[in-house]
Amino acid sequence: MKTLEDFYFEDKKALIRVDFNVPLDAEFNVTDTSRIEAARPTILKVLEDGGSAVLMSHLGRPKGTFNDDMSLKHICNTVSDVIGVQVKFVEDCIGEKVEEAVANLQSGEILLLENLRFYSEETSGDSGFAEQLSKFGDIYVNDAFGTAHRAHASTTIVANYFPESKCFGYLLAKEIKAIEKVMRTGEKPVTAILGGAKVSSKITIIENILDKVDHLIIGGGMTYTFVKAKGGQVGDSICEDDKMELALDILKQAEAKGVEVHIPIDVLAADDFNNNANTQTVAVDSIPDGWQGLDAGPATLAHFKEVILKSKTILWNGPVGVFEMESFANGTIAVGHAIDEATQNGAFSLVGGGDSVAAVKQFGFQDKVSYVSTGGGAMLESLEGKTLPGIAAILG
Repeated sequence: MKTLEDFYFEDKKALIRVDFNVPLDAEFNVTDTSRIEAARPTILKVLEDGGSAVLMSHLGRPKGTFNDDMSLKHICNTVSDVIGVQVKFVEDCIGEKVEEAVANLQSGEILLLENLRFYSEETSGDSGFAEQLSKFGDIYVNDAFGTAHRAHASTTIVANYFPESKCFGYLLAKEIKAIEKVMRTGEKPVTAILGGAKVSSKITIIENILDKVDHLIIGGGMTYTFVKAKGGQVGDSICEDDKMELALDILKQAEAKGVEVHIPIDVLAADDFNNNANTQTVAVDSIPDGWQGLDAGPATLAHFKEVILKSKTILWNGPVGVFEMESFANGTIAVGHAIDEATQNGAFSLVGGGDSVAAVKQFGFQDKVSYVSTGGGAMLESLEGKTLPGIAAILG
């Protein structure tokens, strides 16, 4: 696996695919700089070696046409502030204007290209478009885990034009190693905490990780599909009736593989889906009609904590309650505290998947776990056991 450490960038131009698909407010201010911060070490390594950096990214989904609202010019000052170097910007990502800007780039300088997705050839994986991009660097660096599951021109196809001069950036290398640690090399016992609303969205992950984990904690809305499948009363809780057979099959598979599955014992139920609803703690299999489970209960959280603290490797994908509402955030916060404690005791903890990453950031756990993945879809596809095209392109 070639990383930045395999190259010396003096007098070289590094063509770096970053993921600067960052949220902007109505005035085009960046509201979360974590993706830019994550790319900083890779960019600085190139500059410190005496090289220059040509950055490519997308922003939003402009669908192959120019859209000023999604221009990367809006983030240029923020990128400069985060990196600590004034970033130059060019209003295109291919063509003569870009060729000239790249030719004039000096060692120690950074050039940010315009949004790649203003061209439909980017998302279609067009080789001609990729070849034009390839002319802007001596070495290709992919540091965009968030788009590594897409076979786009800038993430996958462009690597073909750098047969000996391509590598992973620091961020992408860390992502690969973190997933590897959970899925292959992690110290046992390995525990996966899977939350979220639906069994159907997690089925391929569950089936793939059953061979790798010792404990599987089920939380969130998909709890009720399992509970109802086992004959419990779930009231008005979210439930995929058509996935109940699947839930029972998962439990059988887990038993056959010696995996302990931990399903909530009690839940905080509400008489309406809103923060100010009436609530009561009830057994998970005895939720009255007109009530719905919206968070894990105290007995459940005590049991989950016990399992987590015994673990040496922990994967957390999905909240265990409707954490967006303060009244139902306690379970997700409690799981975060337990993982924090286990991590302090020497466990390796990986948090990945959009909602759990959002929860970790909201409740201040991002520095209390071992690693927070930056890629939602890419992370999930990795856990499903898929080979990501952006990663395969560097390894190939």
